[in-house]
Amino acid sequence: MITLYFYVSIIVLVIALLISTFRILREYERGVIFLLGRFYKVKGPGLIIVIPLIQTIVRVDIRTVVMDVPTQDVISRDNVSVMVNAVVYYRVVDSQKAIINVENFHEATSQLAQTTLRSVLGQHELDEMLASRDTLNKDIQTILDQQTDDWGIKVSNVEIKHVDLNESMIRAIAKQAESERERRAKVIHATGELEASEKLREAARILSEQPQAMQLRYLHTLTEIAGEHSNTIVFPLPIDLLKSLQDTLNKGKNSSA
Repeated sequence: MITLYFYVSIIVLVIALLISTFRILREYERGVIFLLGRFYKVKGPGLIIVIPLIQTIVRVDIRTVVMDVPTQDVISRDNVSVMVNAVVYYRVVDSQKAIINVENFHEATSQLAQTTLRSVLGQHELDEMLASRDTLNKDIQTILDQQTDDWGIKVSNVEIKHVDLNESMIRAIAKQAESERERRAKVIHATGELEASEKLREAARILSEQPQAMQLRYLHTLTEIAGEHSNTIVFPLPIDLLKSLQDTLNKGKNSSA
């Protein structure tokens, strides 16, 4: 009876070893194989053979990982404190390096992303953080990609999601924006006044060269005022206009004589 149990145990053990020999890796998985503790090769996807007790396997997911970088307290170059968070897209391109060169490549990439985010943003002013996110995203992505290359990691993209300001800074920015709008309005108004004065100067020059034109202008103005329902019209006549009319009358008398 004991002998029967012994043989059954041996058979079960052999079957278990045979089952553990065959592994199936999905299309997005790779298996890093170690032979007696030393790196052997990277296998997968599909059906692979792992010799029990001699070889061990570590599975690696090579799909793109979307990692949310925790909110970081960043001091900008102009000494403004802001809360910034971001998202990093990366994937494993070398399974051997990802397992051998770093203990936990997910945790290592997360910590590196946090320190790089603070370092890069701390070199820029607040206005640049708010207006030049594409440039900052590219700078952070380039630095992360270079530093994670030894880990077999490819950082494909970095996106800054939020730049949060405290209430006092929000009020200061709003006041600054309002002052800027007022400045632009004054500049536009002054530019309009300058253009109008130049046109008036040009008109005055033309009218001074043609006294008859000035007379017509006065008569036209009288017509406009008369069209308004007014009982009394006080309209100053320039001496030049009266002189011109007198000259015209004198010429008429001389011609009749």
